[in-house]
Amino acid sequence: MKKILLGLLFYVFVFVGPSFADDAKSEMVLQNWYKLILELVRHTATYTPPVASRSFAYLGVTAYESTASGKPNLQTLAGQLQGLKDVPKRQAGKAYDDAVILQSAMTFAAHHYFGNTGPTGQRAMLAMEKQLRGQVNASIPKDVVKRSEEFGKAMAAHVFDWSLKDGGAQITNLGFPDKYKLTAGPAHWVPTSPIRLQQTPLLPYWGKNRTFAMPVGTTCSLPPPPEYSEDKNSEFYKQAMEVYTTSKNMTPEQKATARFWSDDPMLSLTPPGHWVSIIWQLAEKEKLPIDRVVEILARVGVAEADAFIGCWNTKFQYDLVRPFTYIRKVIDPKWNALLITPPFPEYPSGHSTNSAAAALVLTSVFGESYAFEDATPMADGLPPRKFASFADAAKEAANSRLLGGIHFRAAIERGLDQGRCIGAYAVALKMRH
Repeated sequence: MKKILLGLLFYVFVFVGPSFADDAKSEMVLQNWYKLILELVRHTATYTPPVASRSFAYLGVTAYESTASGKPNLQTLAGQLQGLKDVPKRQAGKAYDDAVILQSAMTFAAHHYFGNTGPTGQRAMLAMEKQLRGQVNASIPKDVVKRSEEFGKAMAAHVFDWSLKDGGAQITNLGFPDKYKLTAGPAHWVPTSPIRLQQTPLLPYWGKNRTFAMPVGTTCSLPPPPEYSEDKNSEFYKQAMEVYTTSKNMTPEQKATARFWSDDPMLSLTPPGHWVSIIWQLAEKEKLPIDRVVEILARVGVAEADAFIGCWNTKFQYDLVRPFTYIRKVIDPKWNALLITPPFPEYPSGHSTNSAAAALVLTSVFGESYAFEDATPMADGLPPRKFASFADAAKEAANSRLLGGIHFRAAIERGLDQGRCIGAYAVALKMRH
């Protein structure tokens, strides 16, 4: 973490100067804060995938509204997102600096959404704030700096106050309830980890949280999974055998695919962070202007947050047993999956729902046949992968969970369906005049 911090500060010191145009300074501010935030997600204990998706949504909205306040071509999301009321407005006839506003807003947001990160993360945020503030405030009149910083803080505080009422603001016991009654019967989820904390499922009530763009958590509900059965002729058994036989005959390429998309909490950027990383790679490649970057970050953030709410709602509606439990009981008592089974019900796949939602948004921006390369896991020693489209990447991310031994086919395919349904609500948001 310390090496990452030093690298980020070096980036700011070398490449940023007071002669930069306002938009260039704003882009620099946003990129550097997001680079740090992606590392904070990796190093903050409570940042499981649902929690990370929530913060990326609020961070995206904060960045978008701060930028939109000075861009006549951008339209506020107030009144479009569930519960978001009119945001602060700049004073007419008063001078503001866009980069100073964004720096102030992102500073407030980072400290508030990552207030529980460790001492190294806290020092990193303070150092980033000091370095960037000195850069963007240089050569700006003091009254403009003061006015702009106050406005940025007010905007971020407005979004943060809205966030406190969504049902996901307080995470206790790392998201595992102290008391939880498991559903009886072999079809239902049971703990798969010997860790004491994980004897209850992760965030079982997350699906009841207030949504962002889609109406409620049940909006994109799914049909039930195949009926549980231990009969060798049943669909359920056949899907379990697919997981089992695949795991026994894995090619090096299949193993690489599973690990590329593993995105484990505390070891990676998490699934929503992986797609945010893709956004920044595309932004750099295409040299996207700040108004386009904040629009994409907000849309994808909203889509991913809604995806985890919808997915978790369905997971705990059906409370389906994991392949690990079923295969060990019915097929092979000594079987192990390539990846560690997450501590919550199986159906649908969170990777599938999240990836399909993000991919739909990105397709709406870049097109159905936009080919790209994703280098997100290079920091973990994994080579980049190339994709013919965002839908192609989403399908691979989804299928990686079968390769990893942690999802049945139905959870993958229907998770993709659910993600596309949820992502459409983010695509429908009106963000440009």
